[in-house]
Amino acid sequence: MTRAVVFDFGAVLFQWKPLRLLQQTVPELAPDEAAARRIASQIFESFTPDSDWAQFDLGRLDAAALADRIAQRLAITPGQVRRVIDAIPPHLVAQEPVVALFRRLKVQGHRMFFLSNMPPSYASRLERENPFIAEFDDGIYSGRVGLMKPQAAIFELATRRFALEGPHTVFIDDHVGNVAAAQGHGWDAIHFTGVSACTDVLQARGWL
Repeated sequence: MTRAVVFDFGAVLFQWKPLRLLQQTVPELAPDEAAARRIASQIFESFTPDSDWAQFDLGRLDAAALADRIAQRLAITPGQVRRVIDAIPPHLVAQEPVVALFRRLKVQGHRMFFLSNMPPSYASRLERENPFIAEFDDGIYSGRVGLMKPQAAIFELATRRFALEGPHTVFIDDHVGNVAAAQGHGWDAIHFTGVSACTDVLQARGWL
């Protein structure tokens, strides 16, 4: 079987710098890095599967409902939360060195997939604005299937849908919990900390 590479999107193929985002969109809540770090942990709650934001990523809440929930929980205004929600899609800019790595892997003959925690509205915009996404063989967004990383069920779905064999699959993600979940499912996995380090690991493991 042809080997397969599965990419995460946020903070891997696409920019994700939440502290900078918060300082730019709600400076009154994030006047410095320490404050930005605190408000990020309160808004995103580490994207754990039972958090408000995870419900958005799972497609169970729309942007207005998410803003209301977080505003009530943090005693801030829905408008402040909505500024953050609306600023994220344009913030998710493709990281060209990682796109180049993706294409290099594709040229090697590997099948290419993605597995992303992403609400439907963000996913649709990414697809419109980034034609290279069509170069993947297939992919899964959490908001379109009602499952998310690091839940085992989304790895099981990906395995079935993409016809993957664990030993012949490598998963690239910036979140250590997702990497561990993939490894628990029998996949090879790389904790993404930067394109150079990731490239080195792929070469060492025979993927490049």
